[in-house]
Amino acid sequence: MAIALSTPTLPALRRSKALTVDRRAARRLGPGRRIPGSRLVGPIAVVAIWSLASASGALDPRILPGPWAVLETAGHLWASGTLATDIQTSLWRAAQGFTLGLVIGVSLALIAGLSRWGEAFIDGTVQINRSIPTLGLIPLFILWLGIGESFKVAVIAIVVYIPIYLNLQAALTGIDARFVELAEVLGQNRLQFIRHVVIPGALPGFFVGLRLAVTGSWLGLVVLEQINATNGLGYMMFQAQNYGRTDIIAVGLLIYGTFGFLSDNAIRLVERRALSWRRALSS
Repeated sequence: MAIALSTPTLPALRRSKALTVDRRAARRLGPGRRIPGSRLVGPIAVVAIWSLASASGALDPRILPGPWAVLETAGHLWASGTLATDIQTSLWRAAQGFTLGLVIGVSLALIAGLSRWGEAFIDGTVQINRSIPTLGLIPLFILWLGIGESFKVAVIAIVVYIPIYLNLQAALTGIDARFVELAEVLGQNRLQFIRHVVIPGALPGFFVGLRLAVTGSWLGLVVLEQINATNGLGYMMFQAQNYGRTDIIAVGLLIYGTFGFLSDNAIRLVERRALSWRRALSS
């Protein structure tokens, strides 16, 4: 009786053993477990090499001062109040342009991704806009909007909306046809299909576009704040260039890099929480 009961369990044991072997092979062939704080390893290594090169004299301080000199300069600028004002101005410009670009990119992607007529009218126009260098539009935007804040926000919005549109629209149109057939079998209407199938399936592409857009907003801001600006981090760096102050330029670059790193990590955190269902399915 005991033998009869144990015999049917042999295939299950074999499958379990094979699954264990497959998982071990995947761990061996894959990149391995994620290292906590691994994204900080590279920046810390760069700062360490920079410090060693400056301390040993291999790096000329006229080309690039040491990290301690840059931090000292940042402290002086902060104490004088100019750095805080420039940071606040740059953050406000980036936030306005990013918000406007996000709204435009998501709206156009939803129209083009959920409607063939919308795709016909929108996608080609966006692709043409994508082919035109955004910074090449600056003279035209200055003529249209003047040299104030409006043209800066508009250019940042263009830089932001293009990657959001491209990735989200591709994700919306790339939904697996099997999911569409399943939704039809379940009798879902258009709104239910969009809510339960399209939006969850398009979220990974949306977050990819969002990360590229954040990076693009900082890159555009660096250039724009050196054109007819009276404040901001880019203006501070432009003025430092006129006086040969490489330490102030390094301060601005470090702040831009820090903002980009922190914003990218914030989006990654939201992405992990929003897409936690993917890890549950893969486990």
